[in-house]
Amino acid sequence: MRIAGVGTAYPPHYYDQETLLAALAGFWGEHHYNVERLERLHRNVLVGGRHLALPLERYPLLRDWGEANAVWIDVALDTGRRAIENALIAASVRTEDVGTLLFVTTTGLATPSLDALLMNRMPLRPSLRRVPIFGLGCAAAVAGLARAADLLLARPDEVAVLLSVELCSLTLQREDLSTANLIGTGLFADGAAAAVVLGSEHPQNGGRPRPRIVASASVFYPDTEHVMGWDIDARGFGLRLSADVPDVVERHLGGDVDSFLAARGLARGDIVRWICHPGGPRVLESMERALEIPREALETSWKVLQEVGNLSSATSLVVLQRVLEAEPPEPGAYGLISALGPGFAAELVLLQW
Repeated sequence: MRIAGVGTAYPPHYYDQETLLAALAGFWGEHHYNVERLERLHRNVLVGGRHLALPLERYPLLRDWGEANAVWIDVALDTGRRAIENALIAASVRTEDVGTLLFVTTTGLATPSLDALLMNRMPLRPSLRRVPIFGLGCAAAVAGLARAADLLLARPDEVAVLLSVELCSLTLQREDLSTANLIGTGLFADGAAAAVVLGSEHPQNGGRPRPRIVASASVFYPDTEHVMGWDIDARGFGLRLSADVPDVVERHLGGDVDSFLAARGLARGDIVRWICHPGGPRVLESMERALEIPREALETSWKVLQEVGNLSSATSLVVLQRVLEAEPPEPGAYGLISALGPGFAAELVLLQW
């Protein structure tokens, strides 16, 4: 199976970090919050700007979770459709040729799910197999790529599309002054990304350099439920983000990657493209230490974090898109996609050009 193309799409509302910080400081300052601490937390995440689902002035008008989720559906439909279209263009694949559509998110809810709603807005065939997945957080897109490859083993002549839509700004809890929420308001952003995967016997599986999916792995860490997730109540999604995240990454990721690669006769030195989810500066630094790789190896991840922030699961595909658009490595070279998410758990996908 080969990744034939990746496409992205963002809401049109982009704000630099200083503008966003000023708006949040103005709101929380009215509630006698320590604005200096807020500024320090926001600057420490090293994000330069972010796309938002709505114009900044619209957020105070959202009265409850229901209104926020209704916006989520509208914006997710628009950005999701555009991301799929862009991915199909990049892959030179027609919409009606897609056999399976996997959809991942952790920031909004819809029943029928978003993939079903897209059926009425795109020329997708009625026999399309739909696989909506909720709750894997930042790791969802990497897991989705792995599941797409698994499904194509049964139908090697078909096309699968993975769509990730994350609109993190619509989960904002304005009454929550916890450190986790304050960091989240400076780190997380909105956007969509899609990847087109061709089965091994698809007639277009050749031509220009496209990495094939060699293998995948999921690693679950027992008794780490507290590390990351949502605390869901009447107000919606409340962010659970422990300071333990970088420590868990540093403690486990290196060994997990070594075991995954060793099972295929490989070692870290065989990886020439590291496609790591940019969870935040401390997470990326922990990845560098755990994997014993230099800062330059994660340069694309750092740039994505600075330019668009952390789009939860969609960010891994944004990094992947930039890697695919850059000069390809030598034929036979390996790449590794990695991300971590609620559970706490890691997802790994091995690529070969």
